[in-house]
Amino acid sequence: MTSETVWEVPEPLSTHDVRVDDDTVITLRQHGNPSGPRLVLSHGNGLAIDLYYPFWSLLTDDFDLIIYDLRNHGWNPVGNLQNHNVPTLAQDHDIILKALDRHYGPKPRIGVFHSISALSTLLSPNKGSNFAALVLFDPPLCKPGRSYKDFEDIAIRLAKMTRRRTNRFQTPQQLAELLTYVPTFKHMLPGVFDLFARTTLRERTDGEGYELCCPPEYEAQIIDYATPFAVLVDFQSLRCPIKVIGADPTLPYSYLPTLDLSDIFTVDYDFLPDATHFLLLEKPQECVKAMLEFIEPIVSA
Repeated sequence: MTSETVWEVPEPLSTHDVRVDDDTVITLRQHGNPSGPRLVLSHGNGLAIDLYYPFWSLLTDDFDLIIYDLRNHGWNPVGNLQNHNVPTLAQDHDIILKALDRHYGPKPRIGVFHSISALSTLLSPNKGSNFAALVLFDPPLCKPGRSYKDFEDIAIRLAKMTRRRTNRFQTPQQLAELLTYVPTFKHMLPGVFDLFARTTLRERTDGEGYELCCPPEYEAQIIDYATPFAVLVDFQSLRCPIKVIGADPTLPYSYLPTLDLSDIFTVDYDFLPDATHFLLLEKPQECVKAMLEFIEPIVSA
């Protein structure tokens, strides 16, 4: 891949709108091979699942992919800020899975989630019982104690920075150019900045340029909520096999502190060397390899 790489997300095989509450609709999209094992994928805070195409494009030949954006992200319209929080994301998650089975037919499913979508999955009342397995990329988790204080301090600073972020752009290229100056994005694959802009912006209704699909205040509010919920995950209570693939814990923080889960024996934990929180956009082939090593015995059983 070169600097001229262009990632073109294909049209989905089908779409299905799911009403998760009176004011909110989330659009499911099907890609890949409908006869293959089913993977359900979602994304991190402020992003969009189409942005992860460099990762999930490697899975389209073999897997039935059902992808969706979190509420107030990506393809979905912006709704009420008051309802934009981690418990609501967890509630949406369970409603989506039921609707998915009704529309596409029941099939064992493996959840593949990054960051805040991983955290909301871990906090679901179903405790993973509605999945054959979960693969979670760098979920924002933390233990009580000194590490929590570091996590909280960084989250507060990150939320403040997010609220100051520019929301309006004249063109997607303006955002893509801006991203080249962000130090935490320096390991991104060629072409990802352009894809980032195209998948996280939408045209303004007044015709005056573009705006972020997930407004900065919404993204910041999730960061605020992530802090208290990051300590609530109980891996001992989860009812399916789990693989956690983290960022390199020796690197400086690129989002929130990465937690080493190697001492939790109920979790298959690993990390990718030299990868940040955005590992799926930096090392997609390595992410796929680590995931397949874990799920192949499950899908072939």
